[in-house]
Amino acid sequence: MVETALVFDPTAPGGNEPQQFRRRLDSLTGKVVGFIDNAKPNFNYLADDLAELLVGKYGVKTIIKRRKRGASIPADVSVVQELSAQCDLVITGSGD
Repeated sequence: MVETALVFDPTAPGGNEPQQFRRRLDSLTGKVVGFIDNAKPNFNYLADDLAELLVGKYGVKTIIKRRKRGASIPADVSVVQELSAQCDLVITGSGD
């Protein structure tokens, strides 16, 4: 069953439409997790620590990391498409 949630895109002008999402993951074992580094200081350290924890404790199979050109710039469409196609879960974040 597909669930619907309202997600607000801070880069989108005008209204937001409900978007369909996959169901939540029952387990992280064997999954592929992606990180989008927003280029703020220290996020790379957080992502490295989380990646180690996800692999070591939760059985994540693969970690894929990509970095944005800048914190105020949206991720390239090619990066979003790549991670959408390859990952079961993508984490974006902030540092400082």
